[in-house]
Formats: sequence, structure tokens, C-alpha cells
Amino acid sequence: MPGSLARLLQRLAALALSLLAAFTALISAAPAAEAARDTNSYDGNIYALYAGNGSLVPPRSSLAQAMADHRPIVLGFFLDDSAASKQYAVVFNELQRLWGRTTELILLPTDPLQNHQGKGPTDPASYWKGVIPQVVVFNGDGAVVLDETGPVSIDAINAALTKVTGLKPQGDVTLSLNREVNELNSEIVAAR
Repeated sequence: MPGSLARLLQRLAALALSLLAAFTALISAAPAAEAARDTNSYDGNIYALYAGNGSLVPPRSSLAQAMADHRPIVLGFFLDDSAASKQYAVVFNELQRLWGRTTELILLPTDPLQNHQGKGPTDPASYWKGVIPQVVVFNGDGAVVLDETGPVSIDAINAALTKVTGLKPQGDVTLSLNREVNELNSEIVAAR
């Protein structure tokens, strides 16, 4: 009996070592997870990952509801797998910080808008020009005050919102600059 117990323990130890070796080989063969702000790869929610603010999407309100409430609106179009959108995510985060609840920030992915004709002024597809990022600012009456594509200057958006609301953004925003924090994140800071 003692000899058979020793053989059983040797076999169990050999099996455990084999499983450990197989597991180690499996882990080392798995590709590393990579996220990069300057690639057109899908990394997940770009606002949570690159702007540090997952609360930006989905929006609190629809365009139709915000227009019915006569709220100033910033409508932003993006794609989670677009380098341009990833790099611009920090601007929308800063707009939320500066304008808080004064304006309605509605950020929409453009995938559902592909080949979709707009159905009137309350349908976001009516404003999308097929380029990302794109920013559209509306006054309280639903009239477009700013409609630009590409990396729109945050200062231009702030100026449009000041015109629409009659207010200044909360905080110091003179000559805002994009400052790299690390390889994934950046932030908007005031120039000195």
C-alpha cells in the first residue's frame, strides 16, 4: 500500500506540473491587449478610455427631447474605432466640465447613421455630414449656430455656446491646449 500511494502521489505531481506548464504556455502565447489613441482600432468606449469619462455616452437626452426643452445643445458625432475621434474625446469631456448642465451634450456614434436619411430637424442624421468628428451647436430655438467637421477648436465651441447662452464657461479656458498625460490620455489645459 505505501508503494502504491507513493506512485499515486508521483503521478499527481507530474499531472500538476504538466497542467502548470500547459497553462504557462497558453498565457505566454496569448496576444497582449493593446489600446492606442492613434490607430483606427476598436478599444472600447473611447470616452471612458481616452477621456476618463464614461458618463458621456449614452447621452442623457435625445436631440428631439433637448430641442423640445429649448436647451442649448452640442451634438457631437464620433466612432469608437477612429483615431480622430479618440484624440478628440478629451474635448467633449472638457465641454462637459466647462458647461455642466447649462447645455445638453449629445454624443452619437455614426455607425447607426450610415445610409440613413434624416427625417427632419429632430433627427441627428439630418445634420451628419459623413465626417468625424463633427460638432453642431444649436441655440435654444433649435437653430444651428456652429456646424464644423474635423478637430474643431474648443475655443470656437466655447464662443458659440457663449453666444447661445449669454454665459461664460465655468473655469479658465483662455487659449486651451491639449496636454498629453500618458500614451492613452490627454487633457485640455489653459495656456500660460
